[in-house]
Amino acid sequence: MNHVIRLVKPVIDYTVRGLCIKEYPGHKKGCPNYNRKKGCPPQADFFDKVYNLDKPVYAIINEFDFKAHVDKMKKLHPDWSKRKLECCLYWQKKARKELLNAIKNFLKENQNYKVYKIETCPEAMGVDITRTLADAGIILEWPPVKIVRQVALAAIPKNK
Repeated sequence: MNHVIRLVKPVIDYTVRGLCIKEYPGHKKGCPNYNRKKGCPPQADFFDKVYNLDKPVYAIINEFDFKAHVDKMKKLHPDWSKRKLECCLYWQKKARKELLNAIKNFLKENQNYKVYKIETCPEAMGVDITRTLADAGIILEWPPVKIVRQVALAAIPKNK
């Protein structure tokens, strides 16, 4: 379990919301939450309309050891396919819990925590996380091989 906190300048690109409707295995129309779940496009507000980008914005990053997970699953289930070994159903819940712990630690350690709001799905709000992190020196693996990075952004709303 490894957490990283970085000061970032969010790269706003509303077209990243289109990833939500991109086909992936088992989902020909993209994410089933699209246009259904609160906080998902197209209802999700745009990040730069909600948050003050002139104030510090932090990326709270959980680095999940994906390779170790896949290796462990391979030992437990040698007959499984690569796709099944990497399936998010077997690792995502643990990784999300780790991200939530990182968020709690950030809020506890930050003196001004009361002014920050956390967004756990900034892509839905039009933030290009891949470019945002690359600008901060963190390169995401697509698709992940060694490390899966889950990212939340901590920002100050415009009304504060």
